[in-house]
Amino acid sequence: MRRRVLALGVVTAMAGAGMVVAFAQAATAAAACQVDYKVNQWAGGFTADVQVTNFGAAVTSWTVTWAYAGDQKVTNAWNATVTQSGSAVTATNVAWNGNLASGASTSFGFQGTWAAANPAPAAFALNGVACGPDVTPTSAPTTMPTTPTLPPTTPPTTPPTTPPTTPPTTAPTTPPTTPPTTPPTTPPAQNCVPTGVCDGFENQTGTTPGGNWAVTYPDCSGAGSAAIDRSVAHSGSTSLRVNGAEGYCNHVFVRSTAILGTTSNVWYVRYWVRHTTALPAAHVAAVAMRDANDGGRDLRFGGQNGALQFNRASDDATLPEQSPAGVALSAPLPVNTWNCVEFKVDGRDGTIETWLNGTSVPGLLEDGVATHDVDGQWLNRTWRPSLTDLRLGWESYGSGADTLWYDDVAVSAMRNGC
Repeated sequence: MRRRVLALGVVTAMAGAGMVVAFAQAATAAAACQVDYKVNQWAGGFTADVQVTNFGAAVTSWTVTWAYAGDQKVTNAWNATVTQSGSAVTATNVAWNGNLASGASTSFGFQGTWAAANPAPAAFALNGVACGPDVTPTSAPTTMPTTPTLPPTTPPTTPPTTPPTTPPTTAPTTPPTTPPTTPPTTPPAQNCVPTGVCDGFENQTGTTPGGNWAVTYPDCSGAGSAAIDRSVAHSGSTSLRVNGAEGYCNHVFVRSTAILGTTSNVWYVRYWVRHTTALPAAHVAAVAMRDANDGGRDLRFGGQNGALQFNRASDDATLPEQSPAGVALSAPLPVNTWNCVEFKVDGRDGTIETWLNGTSVPGLLEDGVATHDVDGQWLNRTWRPSLTDLRLGWESYGSGADTLWYDDVAVSAMRNGC
């Protein structure tokens, strides 16, 4: 006897709470997939965590698609490449999470904006196969199954016998995972993995960086300055502002020796940065890290020829090489918007990988195998770094002034994501 297809759609929405959970599953003998879509929202913005479980054959790459019924716009993503065309959204795997065995799950997230409404998507598909044929995210079904399978972070697994037709006006007092009845006035704190050390500068009490952070002027001081800023922030209400002047003696950095202490030989560094002036043709540095294995000289991250680059101070090697083809494999740093910059430095083999707004940058990848126009110069000698501090700031080696804001800094032994 052929089994009847059962479609299940459950949505819990707390009025004013800023949390929407949509759960879609096709329960058949060979169900395609299951999607758990969780949203934390505030006025005009939201973040979404999406978990997809593959019930079909194993795949080596995946694409999850859905459509928005509201005016939502995706702005950035982590652990997937997320693009949007009109109301249609497409999320594809990144290099490290494409393999998805039968019964296995993977997760990704993104940030977005909305103006009039932010309803959860009605349906999802994995590699073109629908995950649930008739999921309605704006109301609960009239008949609830007695033992639904819900993700562990959803509200209680036993639903009321008659689901309300409108969201409750107050949050229940029992489930600890229920969001507050008042939506947050600022976006949630950015990702920080359990093993990471993270700092959004919210604990700073004055205008001069303090605590684990201290202003420093390498080589000589000049017109450059740094201060705590409470008028511009990526999340929360506080950021680090650097006024970077041009010219060699205007170096200014804010230094921490504590934040790199999460690991001894692999560093995943993530920070958000906003700046006002495009990277110049001349060499500039925005991040510096002292390398104890390279005579105390710095590993620097900044730009040259208008694109992002690494620079090794001991021999002035650059990643990528500064040929036109090499520079084209890097990327500029967009101005007047918040950018998520991530990089991994592996002290065991000297490799580097860099992501800008969740996308790996080919020209900033050193994988140990010489690539023409990218890392041939970098691999001229053996390099096994031991990083001891992190400095955020600005130094110019010619022309180039800029104003920068840094926020949501994270360092760990595994990738944080944006």
